[in-house]
Amino acid sequence: MRLAVDLTKCQGYGQCAFLAPGVFTMQGDEALVYDPDPDDGQRKRILRAAAACPVQAIELDQPRNLRRQAEGSTASVRPVAGKSADSGKVDEGLPTGRIVIVGASLAGLRAAENLRRNGFEGKLTLVGDEPYEPYDRVPLSKQVLSGWVRPDRTALPRQLGVDAEWRLGVAAAGLDVAGRRVQLADGSAIGFDRLLIATGMRARPWPNPAEAALDGVLTLRTSKDAARLRRRLAAMPERVLVIGAGFIGSEIASACCELGLPVTVAEAGPAPLRAALGESIGAIAGGMQRENGVDLRCGVWVLALEGDDAGRLRRAHLSDGTVLETEVAVAALGGISNSEWLVGSPLAYGPWGVACDAGCRALDADGNVVPGIFVAGDVACAAHPLFGNRFVRLEHWGDAVAQAETAAHNMVSRPDAQLPHLAMPMFWSTQFGCEIKSVGVPSLGAEVVIAQGSVEPRRFVAAYGCDGRIVGAVGFNQNKWLDFYERLIRQGAAFPPAFHQIDEAERHQPFAAAFPNPPVLPPIKEPPPWPSRPPGSRSWTTPAARIPTPSTQNSAAPR
Repeated sequence: MRLAVDLTKCQGYGQCAFLAPGVFTMQGDEALVYDPDPDDGQRKRILRAAAACPVQAIELDQPRNLRRQAEGSTASVRPVAGKSADSGKVDEGLPTGRIVIVGASLAGLRAAENLRRNGFEGKLTLVGDEPYEPYDRVPLSKQVLSGWVRPDRTALPRQLGVDAEWRLGVAAAGLDVAGRRVQLADGSAIGFDRLLIATGMRARPWPNPAEAALDGVLTLRTSKDAARLRRRLAAMPERVLVIGAGFIGSEIASACCELGLPVTVAEAGPAPLRAALGESIGAIAGGMQRENGVDLRCGVWVLALEGDDAGRLRRAHLSDGTVLETEVAVAALGGISNSEWLVGSPLAYGPWGVACDAGCRALDADGNVVPGIFVAGDVACAAHPLFGNRFVRLEHWGDAVAQAETAAHNMVSRPDAQLPHLAMPMFWSTQFGCEIKSVGVPSLGAEVVIAQGSVEPRRFVAAYGCDGRIVGAVGFNQNKWLDFYERLIRQGAAFPPAFHQIDEAERHQPFAAAFPNPPVLPPIKEPPPWPSRPPGSRSWTTPAARIPTPSTQNSAAPR
């Protein structure tokens, strides 16, 4: 059977590890890891664990016979009300017709399931550049690298039958908006009435092509990448070099420590996780790495990778003057949006992804909604009503799922029934036995304060503020408190927090968060505002307060 745990919900209570210890394991105080494809003999234990989870974070695969029944119930395809996909007609409501989803990963699969759940009975096609069915990327840098889970056993659980045509192993190559057609790399084309772009990202390779081609120079993004890296780590190299100390680089270093492998992390910035946590809190994460034996070198660049005559990696030349003997180097340099296939289309796209409004509707370069085209997942750069309608790019599991739900709802709804994406951003990372979890958008904060707990035992909550309001919070092994901080962010609560609470930090003075320069965002002066509450809608709620951004200029001007 297949399962996934929504770790944005998980609060580390550990009932699942008690009820199904062969499937779920706690690392440290609150960090949960799990087997995404356990033996079916564990089913009863897993079902009890899922039922006992206080936050219902465990997602299970629907039995295949029930999936077939569900697929049969949505198999009827009736003509589109109006004209067909080939005619270019876009209907206001779309219970039938043809929907194409480009991107067959987490966001694509969840969108397909939600389309069927919302009553779409038409033809559904999913296009994916990888030849595999949708799989979970979360275990790749954790359970897979440690050897607990095979890289080909991370398929996502199916929650609902989707009765879809799957075009796997073929990438999208172009988009004809006027003709309502997606061009594929094999020369074929697919017509659509509605289109969802969920193409995600790919790993940024080492910039020197000759050095990137050396045997032993790797990246980590796909199941295939994880299989290669796992084989290298299983061979017990004398030293592993990780280039970049973001989340992926830090989790790779954690896996190396778990395996007893010497690992050096070269980070050009002053601290790990600087883009997500800021330099000040990132330095605490850096201390955690060094405590676990990582040779962490901040402010150090890799100048060159050197191979032998057989093309195998042998050493790395660093900017601190050292030459590091290594057989394995992993470039953890972030990601590149899979948006080049949109060249020639009117959509607003670039290094920052594909621009969309608060309802996941794609925008053109002038900020106008492109009818019938939607965006979700890592590739989406979306205007967020909770943050002053500012463009926000979130490459996180929970946001991909929430955006997929919003996009699916709006794709089959009349304009007056469409809803904005209001989910609060959250992310997590499990490394060195510590669960680091965030709520809100800490990178909007100018200052940060340790609001609860203590830094020394790596058990605290840091609150981030901008213009006197709380905009984000990060917990180290403090999962259970983040729901409280989510409410404060939604309410626009004052920063620094002035209340007294359990486990209040002794030092309560704000200090500079020290984030790097803001990321490049779409060159659209201001995204279109989301309309007021749709008539008859009970689920739309106006944000209680505008959450501030670093400055009015930055929230509107292109960057």
